[in-house]
Amino acid sequence: MTSQALGFWFYASISDFLRDRKIPLPEGVAQKRDLSYGPHGRANHLDVYFPEGTAGRLPTIVSVHGGGYVYGNKEIYRRYCMDLARRGFAVVNFNYRLAPRWRFPTPLEDLNRVLTWLTEADADLHLDPERVILVGDSAGAQLASQYAAIWENPEYAALFSFRAPRVTLRALGLNCGMYDLAQRAKEPREGIQLDYFGDLDESDPRLRELDAIGGGYPPAYLATACNDFLREAAEPMYRLLREKGVDAAWKCYGREEDKQVAHVFHVNLPLPEAKACNDDECAFFRKYL
Repeated sequence: MTSQALGFWFYASISDFLRDRKIPLPEGVAQKRDLSYGPHGRANHLDVYFPEGTAGRLPTIVSVHGGGYVYGNKEIYRRYCMDLARRGFAVVNFNYRLAPRWRFPTPLEDLNRVLTWLTEADADLHLDPERVILVGDSAGAQLASQYAAIWENPEYAALFSFRAPRVTLRALGLNCGMYDLAQRAKEPREGIQLDYFGDLDESDPRLRELDAIGGGYPPAYLATACNDFLREAAEPMYRLLREKGVDAAWKCYGREEDKQVAHVFHVNLPLPEAKACNDDECAFFRKYL
């Protein structure tokens, strides 16, 4: 791992610990923990959450965690995902293999494994492969947006070694993300870019996810914050989706003076802006179920 990525990992781990230690687990949510969806040990473990007393299948959110492709796990997103579940969803919260040991497109392969596992999951997990929503933030938003292009576009999907299972993506929640992977790959290969892309040729057609998006792409809600360092990526992605005939919405939360309302603010559950964002996204999702 490069020194830049190691510094990011260290800072993020402390920040996440300090944030979550005072946030209780949401009540009224059942948990099925540490289920295996693939052959790579804990890197292929997931949790499933759903409201206590659930009967039958629920619309299913699959959460793709952020962390610059080098950091993160399902434990950091446990509170956030349980908070989504209490709103009436089944939620899948999973680990995936991280860079630099595992580089592009490994996280997409693991996301595909999760969705394949979902189609075969026991009924008592209440998952519905016909009503799947992908949510992600930061790098996770990029991964969710790219997977949606793979799911929608057969020609683009043929560039990858895996095949998407028979699931129906109803909507996307893209939070504080970076979406132009081709542009990011052109930047100097250092830090996280080097860890994730390695020596991948910047002309690799798999990087051109935005070109692959068509009118059958899932409806998408894009959220950012005034103090999100990726704020400038949200509106261009929204406009691109609208130009391609995709139903989309975007919103910037907070004010410049609200320093806590920053990158991935929506997982900081005590923030009023986090509640508003998560409520808004879930309301958007319900329009397509």
